[in-house]
Amino acid sequence: MSAPSKAWRNPLRDPRDKRLPRIAGPSALVIFGVTGDLSRKKLMPAIYDLANRGLLPPGFGLVGFARRDWADQDFMQVVHDAVREHARTPFRETVWQQLAEGIRFVQGTFDDDTSFDNLAATLAKLDEERGTGGNHAFYLSIPPGAFPQVINQLKRAGLAKAPKENPEQWRRVVIEKPFGHDLQSAKQLNRTVNDVFPEESVFRIDHYLGKETVQNILALRFANQLYEPIWNANYVDHVQITMAEDIGLGGRAGYYDGIGATRDVIQNHLLQLLALIAMEEPVSFRPTDLRAEKVKILSATRPSEPFEETTARGQYTGGWQGGQKVPGLHEEGGFAPDSRTETFGAITCEINTRRWAGVPFYLRTGKRLGRRVTEVAVVFKRAPHLPFDDTATEELGQNALVVRVQPDEGVTIRFGSKVPGNTMEVRDVTMDFGYGHSFTESSPEAYERLLLDVLLGEPSLFPKNDEVELSWEILDPILDFWAKKDLPQLEKYKAGTWGPPSADAMTARTGRHWRRP
Repeated sequence: MSAPSKAWRNPLRDPRDKRLPRIAGPSALVIFGVTGDLSRKKLMPAIYDLANRGLLPPGFGLVGFARRDWADQDFMQVVHDAVREHARTPFRETVWQQLAEGIRFVQGTFDDDTSFDNLAATLAKLDEERGTGGNHAFYLSIPPGAFPQVINQLKRAGLAKAPKENPEQWRRVVIEKPFGHDLQSAKQLNRTVNDVFPEESVFRIDHYLGKETVQNILALRFANQLYEPIWNANYVDHVQITMAEDIGLGGRAGYYDGIGATRDVIQNHLLQLLALIAMEEPVSFRPTDLRAEKVKILSATRPSEPFEETTARGQYTGGWQGGQKVPGLHEEGGFAPDSRTETFGAITCEINTRRWAGVPFYLRTGKRLGRRVTEVAVVFKRAPHLPFDDTATEELGQNALVVRVQPDEGVTIRFGSKVPGNTMEVRDVTMDFGYGHSFTESSPEAYERLLLDVLLGEPSLFPKNDEVELSWEILDPILDFWAKKDLPQLEKYKAGTWGPPSADAMTARTGRHWRRP
């Protein structure tokens, strides 16, 4: 009788205790850019939700840093209003009062030494009054151009490293995307950050990696024997990874112009999804082992050529969406008439490994598309032989496994089934798993998971510098091609559609087509 196999360990649970939740130790979080939408809509509510779930220590400290002429009470009211409006869990006065006792505000600018000296004094006082233990995380919710200045100020003020007399204290920095503008700038940014903070103390936020359904890709692939035998080029025809938004830029031209959909989404979110779908099984779910497999896949990935046939880009024009007439990009203001910044980008990648050789990976993202949806579709090859009349399978497509990241989180499997009746007619049907139907508890927001991981020092869901640089190595040739002056102007696509004609052409050239989510 063979020995039982080693029990599979859920990577989403604390390896030290499979029952109890992970709880952060004494710590304080400093947010630079607290006046922005990200802080108000995501970070502050996530902090409250963690506290409400009992996952933060009683003496947790929250410090805001901004130019506003605010006192602690002013900032406290801002946090209160953000929590009331955007928190996922119910508001409880006792939880709020405990959290509010640790809220502080420091007024200042990034070039002002005195402001950072005040920040150091504020954190020291929190350590003394709230027992935060000298453990400080710095969240840079600011433009990437300001990263070097803030990081060097933290170094000058003595905030970047724990004192020698207390080596168990930790200091961590959290960086929001974009991680550079291209490979060269990403390398420079990584050097700047790592000159001050060691790589193990750097957490690059990709909020998609904190979503339950993205993490479920690991469980789907490696907890089930069902899919592994067919998860390869022998059975998979192609893979589609889509992040579609139904909103326009709406005044964000200052941030978006010069960046575009490809840099904003494909470089980070979609290539990370590609890595999770395509990677080999890791030795364990420790961060180093997970990252090793993702790096292998990204190292083997390259963009398919010729780029004029395997990529697509465009800008949205006015149209109808959700029964309302919406303006085009240039009607919203902020963009030059000759801007070459794309609001839709699509690329084709190939992975040069034994498992995936010959399987195209199509990645697309865009604004003002048909609906808001993010999904990964693994589309399988057709059966080599169908013992049916042609008329019996006229409506039969290809089998597909679709991971729905948002909204309606879950997994759908599409397969052929007989239509009830006296004749043999086969038609596509779906089998659906939805998080909302299968689990009674609601899924935490991505930023809850990621902020908790920062405070715990668990980096498995955060891309490291080698992953960032490999992603730019994949994209840079395409971006360089698109930047050529002799290329025609970007294609236009109407709001509410699924992108420019070239997007359909890039899949049709090989007899394939995009799914309509």
